[in-house]
Amino acid sequence: MSALRSRAEEQQKIYKRWAPVYDRVYRGILRDGHRKLAALAAAAGTDILEIGVGTGLTLGHYPRHCRVTGIDISEHMIARAREKAKREKLQHVQALDVMDAHALTFADRSFDAVCLPFVITLIPEPERALDECARVLRPGGEIILASKLGDGAGLQGAIETAVAPLVRHIGWSSAFRIHRIIAWAERRGDFAAADILPVFPNGFFKIIRLKQHGLAA
Repeated sequence: MSALRSRAEEQQKIYKRWAPVYDRVYRGILRDGHRKLAALAAAAGTDILEIGVGTGLTLGHYPRHCRVTGIDISEHMIARAREKAKREKLQHVQALDVMDAHALTFADRSFDAVCLPFVITLIPEPERALDECARVLRPGGEIILASKLGDGAGLQGAIETAVAPLVRHIGWSSAFRIHRIIAWAERRGDFAAADILPVFPNGFFKIIRLKQHGLAA
């Protein structure tokens, strides 16, 4: 079994356990990040892809004129998101599907914005997933990420690295570095970090906007 497949199966098991209680645990602490991420995505354009939609905590924050598609690797999370979209009559949500972020099934240039709310640190091969985000993004669009992103400096960086194996078992990652995303953008050459914004609580989480340079149609 490949390491990627093994990691995916491990995540499926974690998310199956977390799906019934995820909203109660994370709704409050992640609300500020979800709200700001949705607003930034809507400012980038109408057609939005959300990767790692989970139970759908962000869906209600998108303006109703948007057309939102959500995907997640966990069928249990997607089932919760579908229930939420139906219950709350979120008609701007176009589709919610089980899909691997490493191999999106959408056509090139399908979306104005691609959002990754609190998921990039958990994707086994984040650069590969970001390449897929770039592929399905329209020229001039944005990739918008919200997550726990440290710089690895000082005592906090040492603590984040030390606890990484522990928090992985609850579906989190503490050792992912912000410079990894910036390095990906620099290597490609067609993206630039437009903003790095602190969000609740006290900048513990951050939002990064990666703006794609306009390309010829």
